Amino acid sequence: MTELFIEGDPIRDEKAPAGPIAEQWDKRRFSAKLVNPANRRKLSVIIVGTGLAGASAAATLGEAGYKVTSFCYQDSPRRAHSIAAQGGINAAKNYRNDGDSIYRLFYDTVKGGDFRSRESNVYRLSQVSVEIIDQCVAQGVPFAREYGGLLDNRSFGGVQVSRTFYARGQTGQQLLIGAYQALERQIAAGTVEMNTRHEMLELIVVDGKARGIVARDMVTGEIETHFADAVVLASGGYGNVFYLSTNAMGCNVTATWRAHRKGALFANPCFTQIHPTCIPVSGDYQSKLTLMSESLRNDGRIWVPKEGGDARDPREIPEDERDYYLERIYPAFGNLVPRDIASRAAKNVCDEGRGVGPGGLGVYLDFADAIKRMGRPAVEAKYGNLFDMYQRITGENPYEVPMRIYPAVHYTMGGLWVDYDLQTTIPGLFVTGEANFSDHGANRLGASALMQGLADGYFVLPNTINDYLAAGPFDKVDETTPEAKEAADAVRARIDKLLSINGTRTVDSFHKELGHIMWDYCGMERTEEGLRKAVERIRELRDEFWQNVKVLGTNDELNQALEKAGRVADFFELAELMCIDALHRRESCGGHFRAESQTEDGEALRHDDEFAYVAAWEFTGTGERPVLHKEDLEYEYVEMKQRSYK
Repeated sequence: MTELFIEGDPIRDEKAPAGPIAEQWDKRRFSAKLVNPANRRKLSVIIVGTGLAGASAAATLGEAGYKVTSFCYQDSPRRAHSIAAQGGINAAKNYRNDGDSIYRLFYDTVKGGDFRSRESNVYRLSQVSVEIIDQCVAQGVPFAREYGGLLDNRSFGGVQVSRTFYARGQTGQQLLIGAYQALERQIAAGTVEMNTRHEMLELIVVDGKARGIVARDMVTGEIETHFADAVVLASGGYGNVFYLSTNAMGCNVTATWRAHRKGALFANPCFTQIHPTCIPVSGDYQSKLTLMSESLRNDGRIWVPKEGGDARDPREIPEDERDYYLERIYPAFGNLVPRDIASRAAKNVCDEGRGVGPGGLGVYLDFADAIKRMGRPAVEAKYGNLFDMYQRITGENPYEVPMRIYPAVHYTMGGLWVDYDLQTTIPGLFVTGEANFSDHGANRLGASALMQGLADGYFVLPNTINDYLAAGPFDKVDETTPEAKEAADAVRARIDKLLSINGTRTVDSFHKELGHIMWDYCGMERTEEGLRKAVERIRELRDEFWQNVKVLGTNDELNQALEKAGRVADFFELAELMCIDALHRRESCGGHFRAESQTEDGEALRHDDEFAYVAAWEFTGTGERPVLHKEDLEYEYVEMKQRSYK
């Protein structure tokens, strides 16, 4: 297997302080150098992305007095994909008095990530979680409340307490509007300069430090260079490498991949999350999938017929002929097992021929018992907008007929490697939210994405980036600086190349074929044979792309075909690395399930003696062997053991 990669020197996080884990964050905040308010006005920061992580970071740094320049490819910051999150945001408030605590949230997150995340980062996330809710309430986020006016909580997969704060089924939307309002306030105050409809296409590195970006104005096609003392990437995940996913169609890997090509290590790229609660694929014409919130698993019961090929109306199938398989296999957690467990279980029953709906790729999510127990008005109050969305898409009324769901690509735990300060291996380049790898290991628990995005943006980054910026302002750079000119010229040459090929295949046809390869061989189940085949096919398809893609139009105009072409070109390189990463990790953990590594009853089987590390990859050139740097994971506060939710 080493013919596919080279093993390099190990890597360590040097920033997390020594001592008890509960004291590390306070120690780091105190030891980090500060920048006095007068000096902050002289320091500049570029932030790419305006989702929860990017908007909260820009608002907070702007309010602190730094000169912030923000970029997004949408026409408004509030159209960032964070707005699509539905179910809720975790916080260890213990309002329900049901045994929750900072330590339990830490424990659940490390265990849920199958012991492949860094203890120091996860504990800090759990600490900061309690502050996020207060921040959001102060901003006016309309969280659901109980009859007496107190904030309500519900439970999510992988835990046995209620710690998820929510706003019906539109929590991401409400949280993003809160962060967006904070951002707009700073834009009006002049501390943040907003650049909408701009896409980052290159990172500018001068004297080894991140000093700016090359961006394309997506309306005029103008290639622009922007400079700052530090750069923050908050550009989200890369689930769209699979073509069909729950991500918005514009979500891509280009910002982080361009940084990776410039020297930032990419960690655990094969750790992708398959969400168990999505509306099943309905045909080849689809361009994306729709997520139904995991919160539905609180009150909905998941089942399939006991016998394969049972095509009866689900309401006609009696109780004793139904298999509530999650409740049967995992009695302690039932329908609230973590996402990777629920997804694989759904795949297994469908593989047995007991799936429902077209093609047998679906299971039922049934609310009949909940409606009987709570009454329809109570179910409508909790989930009404989700039920309405399901009915508009499928034409079926979930109050009367069980929903049909099936797993789909949702979130990516992999991302750019960062230390405790959220800084990459390129000094001055920081990464927040889903774009970094740091908090979720091999599987993310539900309602933790919003928690990480806001924790990074409001509380972590503003207390760590100052340690780097205290040495600034750095030497002035501009478009005449050789590295900046070289970066801009490289972007123009790449665009010219894409426009000049003039082949016979559309960008979408290549993307769709790549997605099929990734889903078939690097999806819910992976094998050595399949992954090797995938690497071979990806390389062949990438070669064909650069010889036969047809990109219509020109650069000096709005050109969505050109935008897609650049993103898909990066997806090809990422896809190859994902498969190499999955191939080298000869164990099953979280969302990474190697068929060769499973227990007798089909559960994921880790090999901690061989693979208890972060795989951080160094780029060496397109088609060249990447270099693997291992960050050993040491567990001092949580005992490493095989996960059990039974």
